[in-house]
Order: sequence, then C-alpha cells, then structure tokens
Amino acid sequence: MRLTLRTNLAMRTLMFCAVNDGRTVRKAEVARACNASENHLAHVIVLLGQQGVIRTTRGRNGGLRLARPPGEIDIGAVIRALESSVPFAECFEGAENHCPIAEHCRLRGVLGRAVEAFYAALDGIALSELTTANPGLSAVLGLGTAPGARELPRLC
Repeated sequence: MRLTLRTNLAMRTLMFCAVNDGRTVRKAEVARACNASENHLAHVIVLLGQQGVIRTTRGRNGGLRLARPPGEIDIGAVIRALESSVPFAECFEGAENHCPIAEHCRLRGVLGRAVEAFYAALDGIALSELTTANPGLSAVLGLGTAPGARELPRLC
C-alpha cells in the first residue's frame, strides 16, 4: 500500500503547521521545507481547509495555520478522508470494475479487511504524537531554525 502524493503532502503540511504552531505560515515556506510544488500544495491546502484541520487567511499577511490544537487532529481521520476516494484495487471501483473474476474472488474481502486494519491503526493517533518532543523534525521544519528561514510577524 502506498499513500497518494496528495496525502503525503497533507501530512507534511500538517506537521509543518504543528511544528510552527501559533504562527501563520506561508504556502511558499511549507513548499520549500517539505520539498513540494506550490501548485500541488495549493490543492492540498484547500482539502485540509475543507476538512477543518487548517485555517487559511488571504492577503499580504495571509497564510495557513492549524484550525485546532495538534492534539485534537486525528491522523486516521485525515488520511481516511483523503484516501477513501482512491480505490485500493480495481475490484473496489464499483461500476468501473472490469475484473473477470470479481464475482468469485476471495481476495477482495481479504484486501478490504487489510485496508480497514490500516486505517484502524491510524485512528486515534493525534498530530501532536508525530511532532511533540521531536527535535529532528523541529530542526527540519521549524521556522527560524531551517537554513534561510525567517521569523514571521505574529498576527495576534
């Protein structure tokens, strides 16, 4: 199993925001720190905003920040929301399923249980568990600690 690029960028974005909690960060800063395209990141930011995990502000002093404390953001729920529309295999595609053995194949049931076990392992894991007391992550993603990074003015 492999996460989509969209989900991978979403997780990097959330971790960046958590490491820099209390600040409004810019898309360009997230993209640079997370080795991502700003165009791909823009789509991810919209999806995270729709899920209610980040809040965006437009304008000169705009950017993004977590909408809730990192301890209240469930990683399983975020990944499930982003990945659930991507079928794991052809036999999970409903009307688009053209597998000739689908009616008699027992693998689909086994795969379905495996996918649910994957999500179940992520459910209840808070974003804070990935970022708190993680000095290596803070060194890579923290504003002011990364090479070339600059301190942003506080808006509040």
